[in-house]
Amino acid sequence: MIQKSVYIKLLLLVFVTFTYQTIIAQEHKKERIPLATLLDKISNKHKIFFTYNANLLDNKYIQKEGFVNLSLKESISLLEKLTPFLFDDLGNNYYVIYLKNFGSNKKPVSKERTTVSKTINRTFKKNKTVFRGIILSSDNTPLSGATLQEEGSLDGTTTNKDGTFEIKIQHKNNITVSFIGHNSKTIQLKPNVFNTIVLLSGQELEEVQVIGSRNKNRVANDTPVAIDFIDIEETATKSSQVEINQFLQYAIPSFNATKQSGADGADHIDPATIRGLGPDQTLVLINGKRRHQASLINLYGTRGRGNSGTDLNAIPISAIKRIELLRDGASAQYGSDAIAGVLNIVLKDTDNELNISSTLGFHNANSNRFLPKKADGFTYKLALNYGTKISEGGFVNFTTEALSVDNTLRPSTFAREKFGQAAVKNVSLFLNSEIPIYKNTKLYINGGLNYKNTEAYAFTRRPDTERNVLEIYQNGFNPLITSNILDNSLSFGLTTYFKEWNVDVNNTFGRNNFHYFIKNTLNATLLENSPTEFDAGGHQLIQNTTSIDFSKYFDTTTYGFNIALGLEYRLDKYKIFAGEEASYASYDVNGNTITNQTPIENYKTYNGNIRPGGSQGFPGYAPENEVNRNRSNFSIYADTEIDFSKNLMLGAALRYEYYSDFGSTLNYKLASRYKINKKFNLRSSFSTGFRAPSLAQIYYNLTFTNFIGNTPTESLLVANNSSIARRFNIDNLKEEKAKNFSFGVTSKLSANFKASIDTYIVYIKDRIILSGNFDASPLGFDVNNVQFFANGVDTKTTGVDLILNWKKSIGKSLFSVDLLGNINHMSITNIKNKELDKETFFGKRDQQFLLASAPKSKFNLGLNYEYKKIKTSLNFTRFSKVELIDWQITQDLSNFNNSELERLKASTDFYQSKITTDLHFSYQLNKITNLQFGANNLFNIYPTKQNNHTDSGGLWDATQMGTNGSFYYTKLNIKL
Repeated sequence: MIQKSVYIKLLLLVFVTFTYQTIIAQEHKKERIPLATLLDKISNKHKIFFTYNANLLDNKYIQKEGFVNLSLKESISLLEKLTPFLFDDLGNNYYVIYLKNFGSNKKPVSKERTTVSKTINRTFKKNKTVFRGIILSSDNTPLSGATLQEEGSLDGTTTNKDGTFEIKIQHKNNITVSFIGHNSKTIQLKPNVFNTIVLLSGQELEEVQVIGSRNKNRVANDTPVAIDFIDIEETATKSSQVEINQFLQYAIPSFNATKQSGADGADHIDPATIRGLGPDQTLVLINGKRRHQASLINLYGTRGRGNSGTDLNAIPISAIKRIELLRDGASAQYGSDAIAGVLNIVLKDTDNELNISSTLGFHNANSNRFLPKKADGFTYKLALNYGTKISEGGFVNFTTEALSVDNTLRPSTFAREKFGQAAVKNVSLFLNSEIPIYKNTKLYINGGLNYKNTEAYAFTRRPDTERNVLEIYQNGFNPLITSNILDNSLSFGLTTYFKEWNVDVNNTFGRNNFHYFIKNTLNATLLENSPTEFDAGGHQLIQNTTSIDFSKYFDTTTYGFNIALGLEYRLDKYKIFAGEEASYASYDVNGNTITNQTPIENYKTYNGNIRPGGSQGFPGYAPENEVNRNRSNFSIYADTEIDFSKNLMLGAALRYEYYSDFGSTLNYKLASRYKINKKFNLRSSFSTGFRAPSLAQIYYNLTFTNFIGNTPTESLLVANNSSIARRFNIDNLKEEKAKNFSFGVTSKLSANFKASIDTYIVYIKDRIILSGNFDASPLGFDVNNVQFFANGVDTKTTGVDLILNWKKSIGKSLFSVDLLGNINHMSITNIKNKELDKETFFGKRDQQFLLASAPKSKFNLGLNYEYKKIKTSLNFTRFSKVELIDWQITQDLSNFNNSELERLKASTDFYQSKITTDLHFSYQLNKITNLQFGANNLFNIYPTKQNNHTDSGGLWDATQMGTNGSFYYTKLNIKL
């Protein structure tokens, strides 16, 4: 409690200091505002429009007081006196802005003639060509008064009332096209044709995307596949979450992240899925580049059992600008792991801003009360994000974030006295930067360092058993599994524009190092001499990806098409490293380590039972478990999109990959989008996909204690490449193969209402699973059971995604309603047990764990209201029912009247559908400070309680909604 008090005081001191300093600074600067802001005020007041180069007003400030009661003519006159600009009246309520040193040589422009000639070098008049065309908004509205400016000479023009233009410039010079509220473009005009230029408007700028399409002219509404865009700053006002996984859990219905408990490593890295497929069947990108996976492989009863996913929580939310989720198979475009889709995290790129945020919160520790009598899971978060300019047009953006989340403890059972969520201490440092180094050429760098220290309680060791030493723990003990997880990455590259081709050369490095330390434990074979803490070893994954990508858009008189080509080389390295000897070894009565030659009478026993060796809770990795393996793969792809007309677009992709350890694979994708009219689009796709088996699935091995019901047993997980696996008729792992069909409708019925419905079918062949427990006695090892990774099942997943967004401004109030939903169904179409016993290989219990990872449905209804400085949000989330099978399925039939049906019925745990309510309030205290507070799961709703036979050892197994109850929080955000 002393540390918590000091931490809170430190946070308060930091924020009081920053708030005081920034308020003082604002007082000194309050009379000066950005010139662009003043122009917006004048534009709105007098119903006129200003056009100017996008960079012309950067870092230009002005005193606003003198403009309060001036007429338009007086305002323009004063602006020309106070600024280095000329304001030229073009007629039709348009004014174009120039620097005075260029304007002095310029002839007055009449209202009938809109071409502006600004000559600074007469040599530019030679060899000029006349170009003609039209500038449109993306809804095909002509843009009157848009500016075209030649690079170098600064000759330019503005468009006529109908959006057309005529300009005479050097033949191969670029021009910059801009219009207020639209995204500027720098392009090269084509002679002897009528050039059509489309600019994206303000709202559509937020929809510009790179994921799922390498066509830089494509926006979200025009894509042939389903894409979600999550603006972090906007969505954060409706969320209490401090980690990405849980943040997306409530923002995207088809995304599911489940907090685990009693699942060893999975307590420390949360598995996340899209559309109920595996955690490793979703590819994660950062700024469009592949992100490495975690070295952890999920075991036991976790969601994503037998899979390795990406640790999204290693990326601080405060470093993220937006998240793009492609909900469609994309292996042909991006390679392995993209069976379910692609998650692209776009880092912040602000260049003149400091953001500071803090979150304080806690959970209701009473599972049966609406109002808490006690609290736990105390959460503290402090984040700083700062961006600054580098060179002209460049930036560097830094983020640092510290997060502390305490354990939660919920009602205990005989098997587990300490049931609850793991504690996490998390520190991150991230960087994102772009630096122009030559005309049309940029160097970019991004990456980060994340250090995570976690601790989670294992199953209880009772006092009067062979697993305890009474001289050390008189009342038994609860082992504490802790970990030090280091996750770092660095991506750097060069983008350029060469002969009308966009070129991107990149190298990305990533590493995840997971190191176990077991505390509050012992090695029972060392008796009273046992340490109570052990270094148990761990595992590491390193990935390095080098790629080069080319893309170009070809504009023809009848249609346009985009072509993208690329090469990629990737190297993966996987390592298991051993812990200290006492963490894995057993010792005999003479103090020697036990081997196959040790006589049975020399084993240490308690009440006739042999004492197990190694650290209780999690045995360490032994030298015989050590692995140091690598593999490489090479890939080449081609990706194209063709606009046959304004209404019809077709896309295709083809990718070939060769892996050094299992061979090659060829995948393709076809997609289309058809515009029925301005309000409705149809879209569809078909693709083949694949996922290469991870190195962890091939080489992971461990001897561990597995609790089957309340009974601890020693189990051996054998590496797939082992000869033991061949003895049990388990084949070498091969890639998972997929076929993905999708069809959807998008609609923009008005500026206030958008809707999309997407259906999908995903067939996956040879899914990799963790088998059930086989009898290990024929092996002659000191273990009871043996398990394997195998290409064990084929599955079929069907579903529907629904998104409805409505908003309406009434006076100074803004109302919005969001309805998001996912309906999903997975079935196991084939179990590939061959001659092995089906129930043992992948029985009903194992099948149910796989099916439960694909929830039947999830719906989210958000009601939002804004008025001046106040924002409120009320969200309802409905989680579907879940069925799991507990450990009663392994009990003797005689306990159930010798009826398999009765045993199955007794062992089936039903989790009824539940609705949780979230309430959030946000108030803008002043221009720089925002206060937010609220509650997640306001009414303290819990999953349906079960008996003592769950896999987790508690009253609940892991479900979507979690077992932590209400979370109350407050946030303070400062933007400078």
